[in-house]
Amino acid sequence: MPVGGLTTRGPRNLLRQIREAMAGAAPAQERLDTVVRIIAQSMVAEVCSIYLRRASGELELFATQGLKPEAVHTTRLRPGEGLVGEVARSAEPISLSDAPSHPSFAYRPETGEDPYHAFLGAPLLRGGRAIGVLVVQNRSERRYDEEEVEDIQTIAMVLAETVASGELLAQDELRDIEVAPHRPERLKGQRFAEGLAYGHVVLHEAPVPPENLLAENPQVEEIRLREALIALKANIDGLLEGGQGKLAGTSFEVLETYRMFADDRGWNRSLEEAVRTGLTAEAAVDRVRNEHRARFATARDPYIRERLHDFEDLANRLLRLLAGDRPGERDLPDDAILVARNLGPADLLEYPRHKLRGLLLEEGSAASHAAIVARALQIPCVGRLMGLRDRLSEGDLVIVDGETGEAYLRPRPDMLSAVQSRIEVRSERQAEFTRLRDVASVTLDGSRIILLTNAGLAVDLENLDATGAEGIGLFRTEFQFMVSEELPRLDSQAALYKLVLDTAGERPVTFRTLDIGGDKVLPYLVTEREENPALGRRAIRLGLDRPGLLRLQLRALLTAAAGRELRVMFPMIATVDEFRAARELVDVECAWARRRGRALPALLRVGAMIECPSLLWHLDALLPLTDFVSIGTNDLFQYMFAADRTNPLVSDRYDPLSPPALRALAEIQKKCADTGTPVSVCGELAGRPLEAFALLTLGFTRLSAPAGGVGPVKRMILSADLPAARRGMANLLGSSSGSIRGELESLARKLNVTI
Repeated sequence: MPVGGLTTRGPRNLLRQIREAMAGAAPAQERLDTVVRIIAQSMVAEVCSIYLRRASGELELFATQGLKPEAVHTTRLRPGEGLVGEVARSAEPISLSDAPSHPSFAYRPETGEDPYHAFLGAPLLRGGRAIGVLVVQNRSERRYDEEEVEDIQTIAMVLAETVASGELLAQDELRDIEVAPHRPERLKGQRFAEGLAYGHVVLHEAPVPPENLLAENPQVEEIRLREALIALKANIDGLLEGGQGKLAGTSFEVLETYRMFADDRGWNRSLEEAVRTGLTAEAAVDRVRNEHRARFATARDPYIRERLHDFEDLANRLLRLLAGDRPGERDLPDDAILVARNLGPADLLEYPRHKLRGLLLEEGSAASHAAIVARALQIPCVGRLMGLRDRLSEGDLVIVDGETGEAYLRPRPDMLSAVQSRIEVRSERQAEFTRLRDVASVTLDGSRIILLTNAGLAVDLENLDATGAEGIGLFRTEFQFMVSEELPRLDSQAALYKLVLDTAGERPVTFRTLDIGGDKVLPYLVTEREENPALGRRAIRLGLDRPGLLRLQLRALLTAAAGRELRVMFPMIATVDEFRAARELVDVECAWARRRGRALPALLRVGAMIECPSLLWHLDALLPLTDFVSIGTNDLFQYMFAADRTNPLVSDRYDPLSPPALRALAEIQKKCADTGTPVSVCGELAGRPLEAFALLTLGFTRLSAPAGGVGPVKRMILSADLPAARRGMANLLGSSSGSIRGELESLARKLNVTI
């Protein structure tokens, strides 16, 4: 007999015993008491307990083998209390060899559990929420192995279905646990795709977990799984064929990458192994999906978390196929707001675009596949909305505010009216911006401002003509690398860069070399794990450490720009020596091309991004070496204020319109003017009218804004009188306050500047 874990009867036999016990004619409490005895005996555990969550959130001891019987229905743990509460809170298993030494341990004397040290708990999950906890315990200090953890998770999955049937907890109490509240709510998240929309909720989620978890015929289940996998891949291939009319360039490559995940050997092998344990095909998929959920919840690497989201989306699609649903475009109300915990790119494409108004996500990031596709399709999207799914029901009215990164659930009539007015104003403004498209960006006093746009996706190129931007001030080259499963070849890189230059025509394009690392990790590039990746080996540091990678990109840029002007910019330069080393690689590649008789750009300009505060005190050494510089205000300010701009807990703790930030910008502009170095601003500040107004008052005349910001900023430029504005700004820079936003707004109103 083993010390712990399942006896030789095996997991399949145990699950059958549990199912038979729960299907018996005895009262529900007696059946549950039988189940804990069966589990304790099979897992050689001295204690087995089941806690169920009440509508109040408390976890009540419903059955136990090993603890004092009088504790049943008496012991209740508050949300998050003790190890049981921690399992429910995290919705993940917890395994400990000495539970009393854990800081979350909470001793309840009425249970008599003081002699027990080893602890293994797993959540009973229903609809992504913990409705209970299954626990086994032993006196001796021992570590439960991975197989035992998997066993208890499988048992917990079966028990969750039984609890959800309503015999142990009344259906109305289950609804109180699972159903969202109906009061108006406002959630703050992050903006993934700009825009403003309102409409009715359409929930995107997997089918209800299957009732039949145990296979009657394992061979048949293996065949069903294999056929569903073939159908899944065929369906994605169909989307790839249809997607060519909807997406281009990088956006289309997202879907190609997603197709590769469906062929992933590890994922396919996990599914096959799960079904061979005696589960049905549906239960096997559900189990593997839950395992992936646990993995991405603890993964530190943002890119890995996003890729695991893609695997979960594939599992959801596979479950629909097993249920007999043949994917295709889904029917929606005319004002659909899609709500999901996360979303795969293929699923987003299956919804009819003309009916989809907006997208709300619990998780994800601006670099996720779903966010990239949403931007390409111009669908307003807000993500990182914690607890969103639990707060909404199908058909609820919601507002997606892609301007502020907020969601309004079941808004009051006055809030909805205000949003409708904002949408009307946006529509009127858009018409005005269209009229201004071909108007030169000249202030009232005759100052000429160069207004460019930022890009990174093939679809962004269409915005050049639509916005009237005078060129691309920042082309982010890393997107092509981030959505590929392998390093893009030389000809693939050169083809993209040539497409960008051909589209721009005579308009200038500034290519930023690879800005990867930090939160942008390539799956095919092995790197060491870093404690603080944002301050680690990223951008130019990675390029210089791996010169072959950077040289390949430089060679592609030189090839694409043969006979034309090429502007190359290196990101995250922190020292002058880094820029010298990077520029030397450009010279090396130019020499390589000359030796082989290859055509070079007619004009080559090499610049640096000023994003690291260290350069503020070394501009006199850097600027003479550059042909131009560009200020990346996003990173510059997050490093200046030591506040992660993607973290909602700290991103609003400082205002870029503060004296320290503006003085730093003023110093850069002055040094560039003194040396005759062209300088531009390409961060988010350049795309917001008030912030862009501040930049003009500091002397900047070259701005590169996101496509949506070009029109509003141009309108501001046409209404500005710079001499008067600069006099007003000079008086504000000496302020001791943390922000001069209000004073700048007053100055703009006083001078009749449209912001």
